[in-house]
Amino acid sequence: MIYDYPRSAAGMLVVRRDRVLLLERAHDPRMGFLDIPGGFVEAGESLEGAARRELREETGLTIGRADWLGFFWDTYFIKGFGRFPVMNFYYAGHWRRGEPRAADDAASAAWVPIASLSRLRKRFAWAHMTPLLRGLARWARS
Repeated sequence: MIYDYPRSAAGMLVVRRDRVLLLERAHDPRMGFLDIPGGFVEAGESLEGAARRELREETGLTIGRADWLGFFWDTYFIKGFGRFPVMNFYYAGHWRRGEPRAADDAASAAWVPIASLSRLRKRFAWAHMTPLLRGLARWARS
């Protein structure tokens, strides 16, 4: 079954020099796959506020200024709910201090070289991560 109403999700990409913070998913859907800190937007929450909250909940990190990175559609499947469209909104910011600790929905957190991302595509949790991370590489160079 595919639901016709979309959910909104927000994520925060954090860059430290030439690396980006990626998480390994701790739960289904897509347990064990690589993901961005993020999750569903709660009622009354701004998109950037949701991205910051999810970053804090999943890694313990906070960042200063965040830049709008982009918007990507995807379809998620969650057992018991079926397939549904998701609007994914992303921000990017530079790491300032602290080390990420995996928490909440994250099994692990690691700084991954941006240059190696194309080799990791088969481990990405969601289809939209390929164009998202290409956009991140452009953002990081600017």
